[in-house]
Amino acid sequence: MRFDQGAEVWVLAEALHRAASTLEDHGYVLAGVAVEWQGDGWLCRYPFYGTRAPGFVHLVLRGGEGAEIPSLSPAVFAVDWHEREAEDLFGVPFTGHPLLGDFVLHNEEWPEGLAPMRHSAAAPPAGAASRPWRPQRVVDSPGSFSMTVGPVYSSVAESAQFRLESEGEQILHATARLFYKFRGLEDLAQGRSAPDALLLAERLNGTAAFAHGLAFCQAAERIADIEPPARALALRVAFAELERLRSHAATLEELVGSTGLSVPAAMLSAVVEDLLRLSGRVSGHRYLFGLLSLGGLACDLPDAQLRALLDGARKAVGRMDAILRKLAFDNGFLDRVEGVGPVSREQAVHLGAVGPVARAAGLVRDLRLLQPYAAYPAARLSPVCEEEGDAYARAKVLLGEAGQSLECLESVLSALPPGPVQAPWAPRAGAALGWSEAPAGAAFHWLRLAADGTVLRWHVMGPSFADWPVLQAAVEGFAFQDFPIILASFGLSVAESDR
Repeated sequence: MRFDQGAEVWVLAEALHRAASTLEDHGYVLAGVAVEWQGDGWLCRYPFYGTRAPGFVHLVLRGGEGAEIPSLSPAVFAVDWHEREAEDLFGVPFTGHPLLGDFVLHNEEWPEGLAPMRHSAAAPPAGAASRPWRPQRVVDSPGSFSMTVGPVYSSVAESAQFRLESEGEQILHATARLFYKFRGLEDLAQGRSAPDALLLAERLNGTAAFAHGLAFCQAAERIADIEPPARALALRVAFAELERLRSHAATLEELVGSTGLSVPAAMLSAVVEDLLRLSGRVSGHRYLFGLLSLGGLACDLPDAQLRALLDGARKAVGRMDAILRKLAFDNGFLDRVEGVGPVSREQAVHLGAVGPVARAAGLVRDLRLLQPYAAYPAARLSPVCEEEGDAYARAKVLLGEAGQSLECLESVLSALPPGPVQAPWAPRAGAALGWSEAPAGAAFHWLRLAADGTVLRWHVMGPSFADWPVLQAAVEGFAFQDFPIILASFGLSVAESDR
């Protein structure tokens, strides 16, 4: 198998904590954990990416059948959810982790210890019994109570449950319980061809379909050792920024709507709809499905569509800016968002925040800058950051990045190179990591292919999965009525985690 990307360091179990801590001391950040079952044991991969210079270091640890693997959570808290997921799906016994089980596979539906990704089980074995589930209480002082929000909502909200514990009106502890619609996409991809698996990658999260598809394509292209044509790389950036612009407008709409300001929320909703129509007009799909292909793009765009893309983006950013400028002087809006749900820079570092959530806390984590890809090196981007880390800071980052997306579109499309948009992609055995800066933050796709191009292992480490634990910390100390506002300001996707 091929692996020619970054440094691959094989470590013993007793050296894992020290190696991870050393990487963090040198400015490396954990991307996630990719587990592979090899028939007689596990292969646990911990990719770290550099923040001081481009590059990756992969810590790799092998554990045989029955071997115990030390939990990395005492040294790197951001690994917490990744280890819980791996234990549920693969049965990896991470020793020292304080809370394993009942995570992806809920105990009221699945028996503990099933490990479906290891055994390829589609359903619990005959006679296996699930266990009744009761919420775990953390706050147990006299008069304390737990309020459950979800998992069933009206409208189009995704299925997720939030347990908010309190002694009065302030939330003292919050827990997010996801995976009510777990789809098993990574298991479905195994044995399929890489082009077929790309269709699954685009459907992880409809609002970030292009970003996830791009990360998958780049992993497959690294395995095949091909570089898409320059025109395709530039157009990939253009469509990624169109998606970012539309996603940020939608998050701002939800945030403004959560404060009860229905008129500006409706105005932002109209901006979102116009951007969706623009996407459909220039690409054939409102959410940019089917536009990517391994080796480039499925089709080129004529000059008229490129001009329409740029003109539509300019109008959308102008309207967004006008709405938010007015809200900046609306005391009813500012009272609901300023100082609400703050995430400090220290918290962002400790919890592994990514995307606008991290940048609103003054933490520059943007893969377009830290690990440049496609045509981003020529886009001359500068980070958009705030320091307060609250809901208003997140709104300002979203608006600032909308303007940045427009500047990027203007820069890329004004110097769009001629030529083809597709390079031949041929199957090849190997493994690689692909990444992109999705609207919500860093998206990583680990991919291993057989010689005929079929998927042996595909694992997604998405931005929402990274930021859900940050949300839990942000809502603590605030009133119940602040919870919907803080939730909306994060702009996270449940479906991206329920993969």
